[in-house]
Amino acid sequence: MSFPEAYRVLGVDPGLNVTGYAVVEFAGFEPAVLEAGAIRTRAGETMAGRIEQLHADLGEILNEFRPHAVAIEQLYAHYKHPRTAILMGHARGVIMLAAQQAGVTVKSLAATHVKKSLTGNGHASKEQIQRAIQAVCRLTEAPRPPDVADAIAIALCAGRHFALRR
Repeated sequence: MSFPEAYRVLGVDPGLNVTGYAVVEFAGFEPAVLEAGAIRTRAGETMAGRIEQLHADLGEILNEFRPHAVAIEQLYAHYKHPRTAILMGHARGVIMLAAQQAGVTVKSLAATHVKKSLTGNGHASKEQIQRAIQAVCRLTEAPRPPDVADAIAIALCAGRHFALRR
């Protein structure tokens, strides 16, 4: 599939401790990863301080790369781990706020949908996602931490979705 003009997607794997992010540009047959990394909040900081830091760091990424869309993993809550869902919800809210303030469209994607579109298995492991991203993006090594590979996968999946709707 070919895209007539450059289209950038910021993929985000939300977390309060570690948030993976990736800016992927769709400008031809092969999508290009322009930037990928992890935002790590300070462990000893208050919840409000961590949220503020995440908002500021994400704001800088949005300002620098000016994506056309932000894609974020949907909230998934498992009854055995409600605290994880609550913390992820805090991070998602801040990420959505930063995108809204930047005037960028936000798309939520289920993790199973992203995994299935990339690997054919909606329940692929973190390692399988890392290896798939390494192969698809022709990287010399798998992205680390796994949150970065997840963010790239989210951006790739969403970018293809957005591009088809343009």
